[in-house]
Amino acid sequence: MSKELNWKSATSLVRGYRKKKFSPVEVVKASLAQIERHEPALNAMCGIHADEALAAAKASESRWLKGEPIGPVDGVPTLVKDLLLVRGWKTLRGSRTVDPNQAWDADAPCVARLRESGAILIGQTTTPEFGWKGVTDSPLTGITRNPWDVSKTSGGSSGGASTAAAAGYAPLTLGTDGGGSIRIPAGFAGIFGHKPSFGRVPAFPLSPFGTVAHVGPMTRTVEDSALMMNVIAQPDARDWTSLPYDGRDYLAKLGKGIKGLRIAYSPALGHAEVDPEIAALVKKAVTVLEELGAEVEETDPGFADPAACFRTLWWSGARALLGRLPPEKKALLDPDLASVVEQSMAISLDDYQDALKARGELGSQMRQFMERYDLLVTPTLPIPAFEAGLLAPQKDNTSKWVNWTPFSYPFNLTQQPASSVPCGFTKAGLPAGLHLVGRMFDDMTVLRASHAYQVATDWLKKKPALVS
Repeated sequence: MSKELNWKSATSLVRGYRKKKFSPVEVVKASLAQIERHEPALNAMCGIHADEALAAAKASESRWLKGEPIGPVDGVPTLVKDLLLVRGWKTLRGSRTVDPNQAWDADAPCVARLRESGAILIGQTTTPEFGWKGVTDSPLTGITRNPWDVSKTSGGSSGGASTAAAAGYAPLTLGTDGGGSIRIPAGFAGIFGHKPSFGRVPAFPLSPFGTVAHVGPMTRTVEDSALMMNVIAQPDARDWTSLPYDGRDYLAKLGKGIKGLRIAYSPALGHAEVDPEIAALVKKAVTVLEELGAEVEETDPGFADPAACFRTLWWSGARALLGRLPPEKKALLDPDLASVVEQSMAISLDDYQDALKARGELGSQMRQFMERYDLLVTPTLPIPAFEAGLLAPQKDNTSKWVNWTPFSYPFNLTQQPASSVPCGFTKAGLPAGLHLVGRMFDDMTVLRASHAYQVATDWLKKKPALVS
């Protein structure tokens, strides 16, 4: 039983606590044991706080015995990406340039809401330095690996979270997404990840990479992400960009189905090159959506690849964050990130303003396109996971990591909600992801459609052989 507890979903854990089938202490011990078993091979964690977690679990156990849980995730093991502040923990952001000897006295809004709701914070998951790229390795923490094949990348920048969730470390993990950093690793690791509408989940401090950066849930089931959204979408006055709190219950209509939803299916967004095996898996997944009653039309949104626009804005964020570091600090950076900072020095104010204009035009175009559809569906990624430790499938210059992520960063520019749900496996046993993009502010429909697909298939029930 103890070995099975770490694989239970958050929703099933809460039901079990309520019926006194098992306790938060047993569950946290099972999670910690799973981490201990597999962490040397996977390297998904950069901080494990076992004593603190066990003390919190004992307090949760006492509350459940009294029938007095303090929130909807009371007693549920939770992991936090090492870009998000956790009170009392060193948030080093995967970097040797961050001074560990400072006051760590604040929780990020999402962490604060989870703590207030009784979540058991177990530890921190790895990130590339400052979350700058679509794979997870850093000079500080080394290479994070994919549990389906440890020779492959887990994606990034929330690669520690995706590996941890797929490996059964904890049912709830927090990720961030500034260009695909929730959806890329969710796709590569075969879990569910949701990038909420920008501002739906408050953030503090705001990302140095600007208003493309979102905070969201990464879980093994859609239900658990909806449960997390109920908690982390609550307000926090520290984020002046956050949306007004709407009190929505993301679990309430999750099982409503998708009959009659209008879906635009774009196999390549009009410009991407997609691996034939991935394309076939995604096309088959789209037929499932049709069988569930959705009205699917194959069509492209009609925009050109906005990679140049994204690079200008993202590279400018790197320049603002790291461009003024003294030489001795720059020498500590990931060499590829240092190269990005150097490249960013050539970006002019005119370039930046042109990128903002292009972003606005893309956003307007997508708002108009989505008036005709409830969802846009694409592959999450055009390729399966590639070799761990590489920036891209083939060694390339540092500007090219966005070339293999064509389906994710456009919707950071537009700020729309988007999820990745597992939709099958390649012949080599690597996961593929189905990407669902919603109308701005309509996270509910994205989650609802993802859940309908999950229920109709069995992909989320599969576990990596290494950790099952």
